[in-house]
Amino acid sequence: MITVKKEGILLEKTTLGFENAGVLNPGVISDGGFIHLFYRAMSKDNHSSIGYCKLKNPFSIVERYDLPVIFPQFDYESLGVEDPRITKIDDLFYLTYTAYDGVNALGALAVSKDLQHFDKKGLIVPQISYDEFSRLAECKCIIHTKYHRYNERAGVLGKQGKKVLVYDKDVVFFPRRINGKLYFLHRIKPDIQIVAVNNLEELNTEFWQRYFLDFNDHIVLSPKYDHEVSFIGGGCPPIETENGWLVIYHAVYDTVEGYVYSACAALLDLENPHMELARLPYPLFKPEEEWELKGEVNNVCFPTGTTLVEDTLYIYYGAADELIAYASVSLSALLKELMLNTKEGKASCCVTA
Repeated sequence: MITVKKEGILLEKTTLGFENAGVLNPGVISDGGFIHLFYRAMSKDNHSSIGYCKLKNPFSIVERYDLPVIFPQFDYESLGVEDPRITKIDDLFYLTYTAYDGVNALGALAVSKDLQHFDKKGLIVPQISYDEFSRLAECKCIIHTKYHRYNERAGVLGKQGKKVLVYDKDVVFFPRRINGKLYFLHRIKPDIQIVAVNNLEELNTEFWQRYFLDFNDHIVLSPKYDHEVSFIGGGCPPIETENGWLVIYHAVYDTVEGYVYSACAALLDLENPHMELARLPYPLFKPEEEWELKGEVNNVCFPTGTTLVEDTLYIYYGAADELIAYASVSLSALLKELMLNTKEGKASCCVTA
């Protein structure tokens, strides 16, 4: 098994109103000689915004803002902007986050050229009811019952005229175009799906209708092992390696005491990232430390960002939905371990006899 070092706690909540309940799930990017963290900040009234701090190395904070850099401004995000991830493609930074309006949680995008001024582009995932989703997705085959269990939301009532939609979260961009296309991962429970477009303007209603008609073709990772049996979701932006795209994602299994969230690792094909090449059959790391086991939500390691220093990959994660911690692992050792666990076949949402 691969050796991962838990480095400890990096960032904790403060008495500031916007982050006095917790800080967690940071988007991380290296640029201009610094490591930039854009993190989810939670207030005691359960509203989320995005805070910022700057590191001179993987563990030394040199600046931390006392105000959020991104906060709710529109109806679709009125109760929170959550769980940011950030990627640079060409000369533009893509910061994705979950927009929550009190009924629906959907992936949104903001872009920046300087990491200071962000232009919100709105929701970039489908806004679709479960009935419409299942009708389209089941045109070719019957989808797994977990899609019904997690997404029907029959007991949820819309508020102030809001339609109840399928949750679509964990939007994570690949850091370059692949064969001329922009790629991103997203998550409709229980699987991780993938999207490829020439430009973001293609993401209209007609695009998503066609996408769901071929839904099975867009599933890239599905729960496979015991530690991910409930559902999985995107984590850190994919890292390009000679062996493939390294994807650090989160996986969840249920216990009598609730869900347990772990960090996991897989490889996708460089030129065809719809194809899974390898996956660790065990968690990369899981809740073990006190700050991971007890917090706002117990038993959570939720990876959302990385930085690479020579051969050491630092992985930043939300711990128990209350603070930010980080772990380190040898990149070469991790790739070697993954290549011992290569995969044949493709993920599928279809129920087979």
